[in-house]
Amino acid sequence: MSNTFCVTITESKTNGDKATVGFVVANAALGSEKDTMVFLSTDGVWAAVTGEVDKIDEGEPFAPLKDLVTKFVNGGGKILVCSPCMKKRGITESDLIEGASPAGGAALVEWLSSGSPSVAY
Repeated sequence: MSNTFCVTITESKTNGDKATVGFVVANAALGSEKDTMVFLSTDGVWAAVTGEVDKIDEGEPFAPLKDLVTKFVNGGGKILVCSPCMKKRGITESDLIEGASPAGGAALVEWLSSGSPSVAY
């Protein structure tokens, strides 16, 4: 069984539910002692932008996205943000929250090539 886990998230501003549930699952993976990475692409990149992450709160029974992301980063989770998707939206590395790093698709492929299970939101 793999000791890693990957959650890919493609929506944030357009569908806060997907970003929220993605980070709920990512935190569950960390809680299961999996080395966990979240890969944000397309609209999902907004979940790693300072200020934008504060705007998403889907309400009960979920915690606000900002709290879920903070818990994930503080727990040792990795957040990779699609660099071409950032560029398309005018987002720079300095716009990202602490713990998030720009990365290309090759980083996702490398993570998954080790046999890591993955879910997508």
